[in-house]
Amino acid sequence: MSERKTTGFGVPNDIDPHHFVVEIPAARANPVVITEQFGLTGGSNGIPDSIERCRIGQDAWNGVRKELERVLNDRLKEKKLTTSRWKSGKNQVERLLGRELCVLLWAIEAAPKETIPNAIRNWSGLKPEERWWLFAMAASMTGTSQDVDVGWRKALRVALTENPTGEEVVAIRAKRPKSTEERPQLPLFERMK
Repeated sequence: MSERKTTGFGVPNDIDPHHFVVEIPAARANPVVITEQFGLTGGSNGIPDSIERCRIGQDAWNGVRKELERVLNDRLKEKKLTTSRWKSGKNQVERLLGRELCVLLWAIEAAPKETIPNAIRNWSGLKPEERWWLFAMAASMTGTSQDVDVGWRKALRVALTENPTGEEVVAIRAKRPKSTEERPQLPLFERMK
């Protein structure tokens, strides 16, 4: 597709690039582990070599893996880069795509399974820049695998899993009981005689 060589999901074929690794174990009982690898910049100026960003159960992972693969590959095709597929073992993901991936995984890591389709729909509706900003906000204080459902990570869960569609809002409003009392009028809005 392209003259630019990449590995995995768009990782530049350079010496030790900054990227993410999604490790999918063969044993279903083990979680999928997402790690940010800082590459050549890691290990200096206070930057660690890597940070484990997320551990997610395989049931939750399987709920999003196809959509993640589709979205990441669509983005790679836009840039005329080689696409990829998830496989057991280590899967490399370009650093910005990895940030976007984390936003979705952080939203569902503590969410009920039935809310995953809602999270996918809301995440898919975000622009890449919005996902990058959300990652930056969450990662600044709660960006490790131990920070499940805390601070911005909790906000991501609520925003992406509980945010209803327009049709759902109309249905919710229709179920609310109608008030039999009229609203009180403020004197400011009374007609002058």
